[in-house]
Amino acid sequence: MRAKTAELTGTLLDWAVAKCEMIADKLVFIWGGIPTQKGCRGVYSPSTIWAQGGPIIEREGIDILNAENCGHQERWMAAYPIRFGARSDFIFGKTPLVAAMRCYVASKLGEEVDIPDELKTDKNEKTSAPDHEW
Repeated sequence: MRAKTAELTGTLLDWAVAKCEMIADKLVFIWGGIPTQKGCRGVYSPSTIWAQGGPIIEREGIDILNAENCGHQERWMAAYPIRFGARSDFIFGKTPLVAAMRCYVASKLGEEVDIPDELKTDKNEKTSAPDHEW
């Protein structure tokens, strides 16, 4: 199934980030569809856990800006910084992490992502991770 990167949320966004990080094959889904890495305790959720998404943002040099006054329905936007005279397109999200992880996925996988059919279920559409981290 194809999904628009700019609309990915929850487990689907986290899985796409894992694919970019080349660890998607190491994820297992527990707690009603929340991903964790095999052999690790806690969840894998870079779109909600700063300790996981933050290092990606820093490593990739993703800019995050408040878009509150831009008239967009989602408050945050992210983009890669200006390189060689061109800035990447802005990607929006309801949180800074969602915007940044969508930006990261778009830069690696494009505007649409092939999502495995087994991931596209209601139980995998989490809105936030549990309070503990891995």
